[in-house]
Amino acid sequence: MNGQSDTEAEGCRTGCGCQPSSTSRPIRLVRPPMVIAPRSRARGGHTIEQASIPAGTFVMGDASGDRNPADGEVPLHAVTVSDFRIDTTTVSNDDFARFVDDTGYVTEAEQYGFSAVFHLAIAAPDADIMGSAVGTPWWHGVRGADWAHPGGAHSSLAGRGDHPVVHVTWNDARAYCAWAGRRLPTEAEWEYAARGGLDRKTFPWGDEAVDDGGWRANIWQGSFPATNTLEDGFLTTAPVRTYSPNGFGLWQCVGNVWEWCDDRFSSRAYAATPVTDPPGPPMGELRVLRGGSYLCHDSYCNRYRNSARSRNTPDSSMGNAGFRTVSR
Repeated sequence: MNGQSDTEAEGCRTGCGCQPSSTSRPIRLVRPPMVIAPRSRARGGHTIEQASIPAGTFVMGDASGDRNPADGEVPLHAVTVSDFRIDTTTVSNDDFARFVDDTGYVTEAEQYGFSAVFHLAIAAPDADIMGSAVGTPWWHGVRGADWAHPGGAHSSLAGRGDHPVVHVTWNDARAYCAWAGRRLPTEAEWEYAARGGLDRKTFPWGDEAVDDGGWRANIWQGSFPATNTLEDGFLTTAPVRTYSPNGFGLWQCVGNVWEWCDDRFSSRAYAATPVTDPPGPPMGELRVLRGGSYLCHDSYCNRYRNSARSRNTPDSSMGNAGFRTVSR
């Protein structure tokens, strides 16, 4: 499916229940053969503003102590990254629509016929709700949920063109990158860019709390998962240029939506990583996600941090994960 993490039931500090579990699918379906529409050879459809990130060395990993033991955020280690260019925002619905219009691409959620939707965001007939994920009952498999119908059949992208695209798998993100002549960031590139030049800080803006002096990121307010007080005005996604950019000019590296990275996931990756442009582990089924989402909350999920890591299978889609792209 369409979901997340190695460990589950104890909440986000041991297994990220703010994403559905790929090992706890609501309903098991036989997957159809993968039929991907031909992709255009054209380039230039990717119009997102770019930030030029200078080469440099930074300390990668959690320096705050607020880490998740199973996620492998330590040991702290110095990493040197070559210069690159990265999208200042995640890919929006309008951006993804241009890709689909140009290529006829069909996402994996559309092929499978369902995706994972947070319970308060469902907009679908009862018959389309397939059931909840074991250990994360706030996630439901919903027939007809996909990038163009984020809540299900009764939802659309009306008024959401500048929101991040969701219900895209790692494979879908890679297909977009192939069309755009770009790629997904490595985990090291993502963290270096997200830090915005601030060394060993918890968030892209520093160590101040997310709500210190006004909201700085789109996360959960209220009592998770039942009540969101909407203090920031958003139940789910916010426009990609909400709040303030970091020191490199990147918007919303934490909160809003999880972001796919190119790397395979291992909780032991940092113990043996190359010191220059690490590509991630050579083997493994799961792929890395970074940045947290609108479902993160201090009482439950503390993964809206620069160093926080999560993971999922490359064919998993959900209503709180998207991506941004990079190039040299």
